[in-house]
Amino acid sequence: MQSSLISICNLGDFSNSNYDIFYDSLKGFNTKFPFVEESHKQDFYSILFLDSCHGEIEIDNHKIYFNCPKVVIIQPNCIFKINLHPETSGKIISFTETFFSLRYNNNSLNDFSFFENGCKPYMSLNSFQKDHLQTFFELFEYEYSAILKDKTKVLRSYLNILLVQLERIYNPQIITKTHNSKNEKVKEFEKLVQQHFKEHKMPSFYAEKLHVTPNYLNKICKSEASKTAGDIVRKRITIEAQRLLHYTNLSINEIAHDLGFENVSYFITFFKKQTCTTPEQFRKNASH
Repeated sequence: MQSSLISICNLGDFSNSNYDIFYDSLKGFNTKFPFVEESHKQDFYSILFLDSCHGEIEIDNHKIYFNCPKVVIIQPNCIFKINLHPETSGKIISFTETFFSLRYNNNSLNDFSFFENGCKPYMSLNSFQKDHLQTFFELFEYEYSAILKDKTKVLRSYLNILLVQLERIYNPQIITKTHNSKNEKVKEFEKLVQQHFKEHKMPSFYAEKLHVTPNYLNKICKSEASKTAGDIVRKRITIEAQRLLHYTNLSINEIAHDLGFENVSYFITFFKKQTCTTPEQFRKNASH
């Protein structure tokens, strides 16, 4: 059911624990947390390991069915809903960026391909991969459930190892992302875009924030992300427009206003240029 308002949940909706991390079985998940059946956002990351499952998970424009074991990645700010059979066999780990960054630096999550904006939010597993990941989830479950010294440190380490294992499945090419000043600056830029894309659509705003020239920002975006700075801003706006068109009943005019466009005609022109379809046609196709 569509609404004009997308609710946002946090880890407190799943656990009374003070930790910034949550672990649970997916058996009876929808019964325990029925609100996940409605379209919503969350302000944390989730990794779902589904061994045997009937049901559907919808994340932005992806509908994920379960004809084989899968791992599903849910990032902050995407719009999604979960509808799983009560007897689903699987696990979920949810964590905040703060939890991970207390040991690893703030940009480390950007090293994982499956956390990039607009990427495919799931990966299918063969029998070896499924059994291999099962081991890590069991280790994680033991540590999460126990009362042991340095528990959060161990959980943070297990989480990092799990993410590395998932990266090997998602992107098996042996390419190590290098950390240099240009790469770090582009990541800073992408974070600023996430915060300000509704109000500021010109790269010059972000260049000033980053204390570089617009030409230099554009140059490092091309070298590190193979996109111009303007491309990165426009992609983020387009993703949000698609989410609002698909998951809310806001009018085209209301969406244009929400995204900071001065008038609806400018928004329609922008959207059509980015997607080769009008907002109205995109909404119609998405509802089928």
